[in-house]
Amino acid sequence: MKVLFIGGSGVISTQVSKLAINKGIDLYILNRGKQNNKLPLQAKILQGDIHHKEEVKALMAKEHFDSIVSWISFTVEDVKRDYELFKGHTKQYVFISSASAYFKPIPFIPITEEIPLGNKYWEYSENKRKCEEYLLSIHNENFNVTIIRPSHTYDETMLISQFSSRKYPYTMIDRMLKGKPIILPDDGKSLWTLTYSGDFAHTFVDILGNSKTYGEFYHLTGEKVYTWEQINRFICEAVGVKPNVICIPTDYILKHFPEYKAEIYGDKMTSTTFDNSKIKSVTKNYQSVVEYKDIAKLAVQRLLEHKELQEIDIEFNQRYDALINEYTKFVNKNQGKNI
Repeated sequence: MKVLFIGGSGVISTQVSKLAINKGIDLYILNRGKQNNKLPLQAKILQGDIHHKEEVKALMAKEHFDSIVSWISFTVEDVKRDYELFKGHTKQYVFISSASAYFKPIPFIPITEEIPLGNKYWEYSENKRKCEEYLLSIHNENFNVTIIRPSHTYDETMLISQFSSRKYPYTMIDRMLKGKPIILPDDGKSLWTLTYSGDFAHTFVDILGNSKTYGEFYHLTGEKVYTWEQINRFICEAVGVKPNVICIPTDYILKHFPEYKAEIYGDKMTSTTFDNSKIKSVTKNYQSVVEYKDIAKLAVQRLLEHKELQEIDIEFNQRYDALINEYTKFVNKNQGKNI
């Protein structure tokens, strides 16, 4: 089978690329050549920028693929461009959407594909919904569309948190080592599904060239479910400290960090679990075996061993501490009152 990945060196796609090669797939990767050290040596590189249409058209002129996967399409303009570039060059186009595109607030769990899309809080998710809508409208026997919706997929480099610095993940480790509290929105008890990228890869490879998936959409997630309190505890254990948390209502947090509204309200606020029956029905190798507790150890070790990764988000930390101080005063002032 001959497959083209647009991108291929991301958190999810790196693992899929490696497994695809191991499964004997003739893998081509179109990218700008900036992170090819992450890719398997056996992959054939088509060096080009997907945003430069004429350059890509020249690369594709004599090529035809059983499947083309776009890992880096985020807007309707992106998928329209892909259709223009790849029609006539593939039997199957696989779009990587997002499970965050499901209607919010989630009407029920576990989430099934019967839940409609529509996330009023997060532009990223709404753009994915619009991409899906467009692609399903142009799906045909010569350009079969398959849509995959991942949810919070991670690798060995990732510290997972409901609310933390986006720029410098070591900021959380630094706080833990100094005995400073970590904020958990609300009570830290809501459920969250995590998917290890290596587990994801086994199922994903099964959809390539799979005619059963043509014209269909699926979420593809793990079945490892934790509370946010548990996730924080896994990281504390890896650091070698006892958890020191303070629970603060989400709305109070967002008064101080309004830029996190889309991420928290649109994705991480309420319990989120998934029913993967649909994707299991068309694939043979679904798996969900890796626990985040084990990967957290590797992620923390990486940060502790590499000085160049130990930058602190000073501005975030200052705002974070100010939030804790203000909320603590608020609670102390209102002790015994009905708040």
